[in-house]
Amino acid sequence: MKKFTTVNDIGDIKGAVKEALEVKANRFAYSELGRNRTLLMVFFNSSLRTRLSTQKAAMNLGMNVIVLDVNQGAWKLETERGVIMDGDKAEHMLEAIPVMGSYCDIIGVRSFARFENKAADYNEEILNQFIKYSGRPVFSMEAATRHPLQSFADLITIEEFKEAERPKVVMTWAPHPKALPQAVPNSFAEWMNATDYDFVITHPEGYELDPQFTGKARIEYDQAKALEGADFVYAKNWAAYTGDNYGKVLSTDRSWTVDAEKMKLTNNARFMHCLPVRRNMIVSDDVIESERSIVIPEAANREISAQVVLKRMLESL
Repeated sequence: MKKFTTVNDIGDIKGAVKEALEVKANRFAYSELGRNRTLLMVFFNSSLRTRLSTQKAAMNLGMNVIVLDVNQGAWKLETERGVIMDGDKAEHMLEAIPVMGSYCDIIGVRSFARFENKAADYNEEILNQFIKYSGRPVFSMEAATRHPLQSFADLITIEEFKEAERPKVVMTWAPHPKALPQAVPNSFAEWMNATDYDFVITHPEGYELDPQFTGKARIEYDQAKALEGADFVYAKNWAAYTGDNYGKVLSTDRSWTVDAEKMKLTNNARFMHCLPVRRNMIVSDDVIESERSIVIPEAANREISAQVVLKRMLESL
C-alpha cells in the first residue's frame, strides 16, 4: 500500500476487517516489521486520539516515530505556488516536503479543511502535495474531505458489536456551536456504502453532503423517522457544504441533540461518536454514559485501524 486516503485504498473491506481483528488479537506479532523504519507524523491541526493511537500502532510494529507540529516550533509553510514570499511564511511546501521525506520511511498527514476555498479543500491540495513530492508512502490522519483511519475504526467497531448480519446504521447531524469540516461524515458515509448495511443519513435541510460520499445512502430529513429501528446511531456535526453556504453554521437547533427519548425510537441502538464530543449539544450525558454507548471501544480501535494501514505500508517497502 503506497497511500491511504479513501476506502478504495484498503481493498477488500471484509478482508481488511478480518486482518484488523487478527492484529487486535496479537498486536505485537509483527513487531520486527518496522525495525529501523521511521514514521513521520505531520500535524497542521490539533489531535488527541489520532496522535496517540497512530504512535502506539507504530510502536507495536517496532517503528521509530517523529512528530512534527507545523504550527508549533516549525517554520510557517507556504502552500501556494507562484506567490511572492514576503510575508510571515519562511518556507515553501515544495522544499519542506521532500526534506521531510528524506528523514523517514512513511508519512502521516493531518490537515483540516480551511473553509476559505471550497475547491482547494475538496482537491486536498496539502495532502496531495505530500503524496506527489515526498517520495514516501503517505496516509491521511484526517484531511479536508475524509478521515479514513476513523472510519476504518468505526467499521471494525460495528463488526464487533453488531447483533444482526445487516444492521441499520444511522448517521445523524447534531448541533454544534462552531463550523466543523465534513471530513468525518463524508468518510463514514463512504465506508458504510462499501458494506451491505442498511445505511441512513439524517440532517436538517441545507446540510446535504457531497453526493460522491453519500452515494446509495437513504437521506431522511425527519430525524425521528430515520432513527426508527436503528441498531447503531452515529452522531456528528458538520458545517454546510452546498453553494455559498460552504463552511457556515446554518442551525444550532437543539431538537437534533441525541438524547434518551431519541434513543427510545431505535432498536436499543449502540451510540457512536468519533470524539471529542460536545456534551448536551451533540449528545446528552445519559446517552453517552449509558451501557449502549461504545465511544470508548470505538476510540480504542483507532490503534488497530492505524496498525493495519502501517503494517501494509511497511510490507510494501
